[in-house]
Amino acid sequence: MNASPQSAQTDSAKLPHVFEAGQANFETDVLQASLQTPVLVDFWATWCGPCKTLGPILEKLGSEYGGAFALAKVDCDKEQQLAGMFGVRSIPTVVLIKDGQIVDGFAGALPESQVREFLSRHAIAPAAKIETPAAREVADENASAPRETPQAAIARLRKALAAAPEDGGLKLDLALAQARAGDLAAAKTALDNLPGEFENDDRSQSLRAHVGLADALAGAPGSGELLARIENDPKDFAARDALGLRLLLGGDAAGGMDQFLAILQGDRGWSDGLARKRLLDAFRIVEDESLVAATRRKMSSLLF
Repeated sequence: MNASPQSAQTDSAKLPHVFEAGQANFETDVLQASLQTPVLVDFWATWCGPCKTLGPILEKLGSEYGGAFALAKVDCDKEQQLAGMFGVRSIPTVVLIKDGQIVDGFAGALPESQVREFLSRHAIAPAAKIETPAAREVADENASAPRETPQAAIARLRKALAAAPEDGGLKLDLALAQARAGDLAAAKTALDNLPGEFENDDRSQSLRAHVGLADALAGAPGSGELLARIENDPKDFAARDALGLRLLLGGDAAGGMDQFLAILQGDRGWSDGLARKRLLDAFRIVEDESLVAATRRKMSSLLF
């Protein structure tokens, strides 16, 4: 006897990277989890014909992509309030959540090719093959090596570009190294001439973050004045924000992000949630992965 739609849904929820979501686990398993991995939220119902077409496609891709995204299944009959919070008017409706916020979505049963295109637009691709032990040893050796300075990276990349002047990836790497060295004019020029194929590249996101943070710092008072303002009024969040930018772009990533965390702790909604946005940009430009991970956890505890 064929399985009922409900039993089929229960079985699919047992697949890797696919789970049932509702109000009870939404903050933890969807919003908080999206700080690490994008989450695709599928609003569906057992009686919905198009859902029966789209659901298996999403579940197949969830398995195929091997953790590049998670798939949260929301049964709208059981979770009417949650569906209402997202303004779901028709099903299936799919919403993509990254870094704790909605970034895109679509309604209706798209064919597999269009779902793949949707994921690709947001730089979500199938997970790479499992590393061999030899490759892992090389990665470990690289991890223990001294970190290359931006100036050394600039010299290395300019030499590489001399041999391959049309290599767009090398140009993007060079612009990012220049941004890290404080040359924001080079970063802006690179963004203005960015080829479409690199639009969603992580390096492009990092460049945009550098430019945005530097522009936000323009005209801000010096560190001494900002520190005096904070000492006089610890809730002078504008001063904390500017000091955080100065520290972050000046090389003290931990100190800078601590200022943004202090704003979140004092008033997470200040200036339309600006401290959270600053932290998300900081995560894109800070190269110390352990520091980023620790700060993400602190941010999550304050937000959720």
